[in-house]
Amino acid sequence: MHHRVKIHYDNKNGFLEPIMWVWVSDGATLEREVAPSGSDDFGVYYDLSYNRSSFNFIFKDGQGEDVPWEEDKFNRSFHAHLGEEIWSMSDRHNIYNVRPASPVGNIKDYYRRISHLVPKGNFYLPETDVSGLGMTSMLGANTLTDGTVVFGFFHPRAARVYLVGNFNDWQCPAHPLPQPDKFIPMDLYQGYYYQPNIWLARISPDTDSPIEYKFYIQGGTVENERYVTDPYTRLFSDDYKYRNAVVVDPTKFKWTDQEWRTPDIKDLILYELNVYGFTDNDPEIPEDMQGTFKGVTHRIKNGYFDKLGITALALMPTAEVPMKQGLGYEPCTFMAVEKDFGTPDDFREMINEAHRHGLAVLMDQVFNHTSNDFNPLWNLIDDGSGDGGFYFAGKTMWGNKVATGKDEVDNMLIDSCKLFIKEYHIDGFRFDATHSYFLNHKLLHRLAHEIKDKGFKLDAILIAENLPNEKDLNIEGYNGYAQWSNLFHDKVKALLREGVFEGVDNGTDNLGSMIYFSKDRFAAHTNNVINYCESHDENSVQFEVATGGEYLQDPKIKERKARLGLMTTMVALGQPMIYMGQEYGVERERNRIKVRWSKYADDNNSFYQWAKALINLRKRYEALRLSGYNPIDEGKFNWLVGPWMSDNKGGKKRVIGWKTNSGNASQQLLVMLNFEGHDVPVDVHFDPGRWIKLGDIDHIDDLPPVGNKDPLDADSIIISDNMPAQHFVLPPYSGFIYKYQQA
Repeated sequence: MHHRVKIHYDNKNGFLEPIMWVWVSDGATLEREVAPSGSDDFGVYYDLSYNRSSFNFIFKDGQGEDVPWEEDKFNRSFHAHLGEEIWSMSDRHNIYNVRPASPVGNIKDYYRRISHLVPKGNFYLPETDVSGLGMTSMLGANTLTDGTVVFGFFHPRAARVYLVGNFNDWQCPAHPLPQPDKFIPMDLYQGYYYQPNIWLARISPDTDSPIEYKFYIQGGTVENERYVTDPYTRLFSDDYKYRNAVVVDPTKFKWTDQEWRTPDIKDLILYELNVYGFTDNDPEIPEDMQGTFKGVTHRIKNGYFDKLGITALALMPTAEVPMKQGLGYEPCTFMAVEKDFGTPDDFREMINEAHRHGLAVLMDQVFNHTSNDFNPLWNLIDDGSGDGGFYFAGKTMWGNKVATGKDEVDNMLIDSCKLFIKEYHIDGFRFDATHSYFLNHKLLHRLAHEIKDKGFKLDAILIAENLPNEKDLNIEGYNGYAQWSNLFHDKVKALLREGVFEGVDNGTDNLGSMIYFSKDRFAAHTNNVINYCESHDENSVQFEVATGGEYLQDPKIKERKARLGLMTTMVALGQPMIYMGQEYGVERERNRIKVRWSKYADDNNSFYQWAKALINLRKRYEALRLSGYNPIDEGKFNWLVGPWMSDNKGGKKRVIGWKTNSGNASQQLLVMLNFEGHDVPVDVHFDPGRWIKLGDIDHIDDLPPVGNKDPLDADSIIISDNMPAQHFVLPPYSGFIYKYQQA
């Protein structure tokens, strides 16, 4: 059966004799040259008769083989369902069954016309642009001060795009009962790199209901025509079946944190938590608040973190994900807040309350992959780059690998960070799995430059999970990324487990490096390091210790080692992080986000009382929060005990000790740790004066007004001038903190 199709070609590569070469992929005999039938204002066109359901075609300049051809990447595949008239363009392989729109202007001129209507303050209109044009993209749905909403959508391959929503009865060409008078076609503008790639529409919604919307695309996607949820949406609808985007006006929330200042990195004491797991089934929290932002807010208001001494909340992902009550590492998009946790304003209220209580709030950004179950970016732009299209570049073990390093993709991810800083007052971010195999570091360097160097938020805190600990993320040291220290975590786990942990043994090697902010491994500055022995992704110390041998199942040994791990985390140079429940010594496997608060959460819990006192020591004493490129050279740190020293100073033993000061004689502290399962005698050079024991593995008591420690207690060490080194016995699995007081 013969069919006919008219094929338009814009011929913008300037072929003098544009010939269309037609063939079929099954190797049959259909191979022929076709000359143009005529020309119009689009270019040239070809009237073709065919008897197959599909065929391929490409263009060349003149007849025969020895002439200029388009590149193979422009091979086009026609299918009969596309209809009797199609359009093709010289710069792409895509085929369109509607005539592609021409740009009506440029994005900079459009922005100038509406710039006086852009809200001030707690509002972010996407602006990230590496093209050098200094443009504002206006992507997403943005409510202006006159009540209109401007919708922006990036798509460099679409022929036509329509805005659809509950404001026009979802009318577009795909509607089962189309009403063209209700269609809202979006106009194409020259955007990134001054190319036609941004679509805009501005409407005055006549509805008091929440505004739900989508985009309907014709051409340029794998499916040729499709509905898509806005990748820049701030919120998804409650109707999970349709996954509509929802317009959010961020300016209506009333902030009260105007006096808040993000703390210096050296003052961070991080508490990693999952919003759902942190409050679920907590009898102290109203049931309707459990597992939500409001539940976390409730705990903040009740002073939970004030008492514990925490200075920053490290939230596990809060982006929308398909799975309910999971870890949150399967993002659908990058701007939307997980609706199961509450509304965007609930999130804002939680951050506002955190700031009122002296808590910084950090978000976990998952930029390396997306959900495989649902994400609007998959196959959204068919640019011929492979599976998933424009936004993807292969796979990871967790999902589709995002094409970071591509400018327009990076623009979107940086816009996400800027939006959360501006509209949610977020203090900083932790970036998931940033090993350069998973995530192009061009993004991270650009992001730091855009946010910090260019003054968007000079004091933003940037943390990377980069377990190879690649040095390029240090940038200049003080202003670089703080990395989760793989050396610290693996070494402390091996020492406590008394065995091998992920290839790291429990010998004496790297013990000093672990304490001294991994400087000889990757860090340039103390700001580059986050120390931790527990996280969402790791077994708790007690659980890990129990796998080292039957004798380690002893509850007393497990708890003692859990305390030693926490003390090591709090006293090592760098910034400490604990995982929710660690303050109670909770025993749990990795990736567990629920804590049995009814079992553990008791102010009289001895582990909690000890942990709270320890954390507050870190918070109070500057000498436990040293900052710099090399505190040893600055005279603020010196080793007293270590396996590399003589036998009487811990030689060949898994013990370590040091003295720190913050430049003030009264702020000298002495710390000693013993990871051996037996007594280790050492000779320690204490400076003349009184050394007050603030704490050990069993008990911690600070000096007044925080604690009740009496300097005259018998456990203080008094050193007179010219006294020899003090003989000291470190018990098994022990730690000590002493504070200097002049005699």
